[in-house]
Amino acid sequence: MFYLIDQTLKEAKRDELKNSDRQYVAVLSFEEWKNERESFEYGIDIEPELSEIYTTKAEVNYDSLTGSFSIPHRDDLSAEDSKFAFVLDEKGIVFIDDSGKASELIESIIKVKKWKFPSLERFIYDFLDQIVIDDLRLMEKYERELDRMEKKMMEGDDDFPSVRLNDIRSDIRDLRIHYEQLMDLGQELEENENNFFKLENLRYFRLFLNRMARLHDTSTSLREYTMQLRDQYKAHLDIKQNRIMTVLTVVTTIFMPLTLIVGWYGMNFRYMPELEWKWGYPVIIAVSLIIAVSSLLFFKKKKWL
Repeated sequence: MFYLIDQTLKEAKRDELKNSDRQYVAVLSFEEWKNERESFEYGIDIEPELSEIYTTKAEVNYDSLTGSFSIPHRDDLSAEDSKFAFVLDEKGIVFIDDSGKASELIESIIKVKKWKFPSLERFIYDFLDQIVIDDLRLMEKYERELDRMEKKMMEGDDDFPSVRLNDIRSDIRDLRIHYEQLMDLGQELEENENNFFKLENLRYFRLFLNRMARLHDTSTSLREYTMQLRDQYKAHLDIKQNRIMTVLTVVTTIFMPLTLIVGWYGMNFRYMPELEWKWGYPVIIAVSLIIAVSSLLFFKKKKWL
């Protein structure tokens, strides 16, 4: 697919790109790029491979700027990223993509954007913006879910979703790394080392960097929130275990003297005087009860119960 940058993106044929003074946007498959790369006259031998794309980045060359995108799926951040490459100069930008993600983002731009001052810089800004357009809403969704988890924990609910908490922490970590990579890419664009962009249009990249900084800060705060919840949950488990151990210790302490009495009178020596005393059994019962009650009162006074 080929587009000319006008008030919006207008579909064009391959030959129209050379005959127009407008900057262009092109989306090619990896196979199409291999066949048509010479006609774009970038002066660099670019052969991107999907298997070699791991991050979102940009690299400055002598007469072009190349790079790649690795975009996490917002619906399932654990799934394989959408990966594609790009190359640009002052005339336009070419996306080399088999995933369909670049075309999807471009279609979104065509539906909602109409530019008063069209330019390649404005298109790139809107393209980058489409990547993160719903991320603030996603962060708010995570925050509400974490708030519900905290409320459930504070209410003493034993069914705390610790596995889900780990999943959220992992998702936010992946998003934060993605934002850092986008910030690096935006800084390369703002640097404008090859003077591909007009100076007055560099503000678009600064706007994008500011937005990335806010999203990065938000993701960092949420990740810290997940770690606090994890620590609180561990503390909650420790307190619960301590209470159980306290009860077991109290019960053990109460029965220790009773066990001694049972052991003592279980020896059954022939000349034990209490064996033939008619009040022996009731007295032992009374002594045992006194020991148990006294122990409970002592523990209560010491606030061990």
